[in-house]
Amino acid sequence: MAVATRTARPSTTRTLWSSTIGKKAVMAVTGVIMLLFLIVHMLGNLKIFFGAPDFNAYAAWLRTIGEPVLHRTWYLWAQRTVLAGCAVLHAVCAYQLSRRDLRARDRGYARPTGGSFATRTMRWGGVILLLFLVWHILDLTTGTLNPRGEAGHPYQNIVADFQNWWADVIYIVAMAALGLHIRHGMWSAAQTLGANGPRSGPVLRTVSWLLGLVLFAGFTAVPVAVMTGAVH
Repeated sequence: MAVATRTARPSTTRTLWSSTIGKKAVMAVTGVIMLLFLIVHMLGNLKIFFGAPDFNAYAAWLRTIGEPVLHRTWYLWAQRTVLAGCAVLHAVCAYQLSRRDLRARDRGYARPTGGSFATRTMRWGGVILLLFLVWHILDLTTGTLNPRGEAGHPYQNIVADFQNWWADVIYIVAMAALGLHIRHGMWSAAQTLGANGPRSGPVLRTVSWLLGLVLFAGFTAVPVAVMTGAVH
């Protein structure tokens, strides 16, 4: 008499990860985490308008968050680890969803038409932001690409960096890509998480545009201020 064998069922996590809606949910959640960081990061950057002592003190404080429970820079490294994980998951899901979309088109499914400029440039915007992230770390975190910079002097490093026109161009172009990415990404995340209802939809669309514009203006205010001599 044959003995029936039971086929192992995939875990819920694996099933969710392999599904399209699961990948979109991961993108939405990781996107929200990174968006919250960007808002705080922008506000911190704007402290540069209060002068070198205030800005350098703020940068030093970031390294002492959690003391004495945490050792110096532990929180900063924990934050970097979480953000790096979010960026990797976000990029991997975006790539896999893009590949699925291309395969669906090859099989003859209808190609969606229309869409905003931000929607059509979403993928290239993501690539630009990933490349910018690498440049930004090498430029203002490690100082590798900022030969005029000095360790422990973040205000002076920013001023020295943005005195180079090409650094200003890279930063402003990347922030424009960020604004468009957030505009579409926030709208897409709201749809994925079920927050885009008939009444909330127009409000979310407006908020996503405003948030993209505010972040673009807030981040680009620093290089523009250095270029014009308002910060020196």
